[in-house]
Amino acid sequence: MKVYKQPDLNAPRYRPKKLNILSQDTYRNFLQKNPKYRSLTYQEYKEIVIAINGKLWETVIDNRDGVELPEHLGYLFIGTCKRKVTDNTDYQKSAIYGVKVQRQNWESDQFVAKIFYTNFEVKYRFKFHHMWGFTGVRDFKRTVAKTYPIEWKKYPVVDNFQQVSRMFRISNRKDLQDKKTAEDLINYDEFDLD
Repeated sequence: MKVYKQPDLNAPRYRPKKLNILSQDTYRNFLQKNPKYRSLTYQEYKEIVIAINGKLWETVIDNRDGVELPEHLGYLFIGTCKRKVTDNTDYQKSAIYGVKVQRQNWESDQFVAKIFYTNFEVKYRFKFHHMWGFTGVRDFKRTVAKTYPIEWKKYPVVDNFQQVSRMFRISNRKDLQDKKTAEDLINYDEFDLD
């Protein structure tokens, strides 16, 4: 057992600058593009955007296959992955016991949840699509952390070395095959010998 060295909570920290998408500039640009919403205040605009985003991530959690984002911006889904091989320290228990305690994820059979965003299999490619990223808001991450140990079997397993875009290609191919098989069964006539 390794002795746990508790971190200095009063040490100086580096905090990255946060980019706020819901700024006054975004609100003004929205009003320029959509003049019919001039009566909408900035506060109402923010509440609508937050409500829509909340519905979006709730749907991602409820739906096994995730969600295709509006305007063909990509796909968002939750995947099941193997836990990392290196240390996965439980800091709260380690501080209590004074020894490094590893998190084992017994509730989910040692699997962890990851939120995936991909835009490689969208219908229409857009410029600089490879530079886009996604970071979930705090509420989204915390809700995933609460619901995953209960419903971990419903999410697709993502291999560490598998491309996410390949998963979508395979699932689209299976959907097309299933659709074709269903159409063939509808038109099937056992007495037609030709």
